[in-house]
Amino acid sequence: MTNDYLESTRKQFEYYKLLGEKTFAQLDDDQLFWKFNDDSNSIATIVKHLWGNMRSRWTDFLNSDGEKDFRDRDAEFENDITSRDELLQLWNEGWNCLFQAMDTLTVNDLESIVYIRNQGHTVTEAINRQLAHYPYHIGQIVFIGKMLSENGWTSLSIPKGKSQEFNAQKFSKEQERGHYTDEFLKKDPN
Repeated sequence: MTNDYLESTRKQFEYYKLLGEKTFAQLDDDQLFWKFNDDSNSIATIVKHLWGNMRSRWTDFLNSDGEKDFRDRDAEFENDITSRDELLQLWNEGWNCLFQAMDTLTVNDLESIVYIRNQGHTVTEAINRQLAHYPYHIGQIVFIGKMLSENGWTSLSIPKGKSQEFNAQKFSKEQERGHYTDEFLKKDPN
């Protein structure tokens, strides 16, 4: 395996981070704290959970269990974030922790064993675990955002009814190697 895996997974994480940010940008502050009922989570609560998970999993990634003593998972589901600024601060702190850890990894680390709740994973498995977990929650954020969008939702991918137009544009060009997130990540998030 080469560094292509690390580069590809980093791009995937960047893509999902941007999906969340493009969702936040389409919502009013109050909508970030809306929840359907007492058993559901607001976008702010989901962000708080992601923050807690990221800090726990990625702090001292190669050397200590991914479930840190400082983590209070149950408190992550208490909706006590009070502003968009606070939400964005936690959001960025969690992602920064992840990216800083990812940036230290080399291909030689990928088969090393790390632990999450005392269960051994190769570094590759641990990354894949989080690459499945975070998009699950980002999807929740996007779904809530679409439901709450009062001014019409701006699609984060190919808009409804535009697939043929999108494909025609793509197939009018020469084939090239690239990651599907490359084009998306280059676009202005606003």
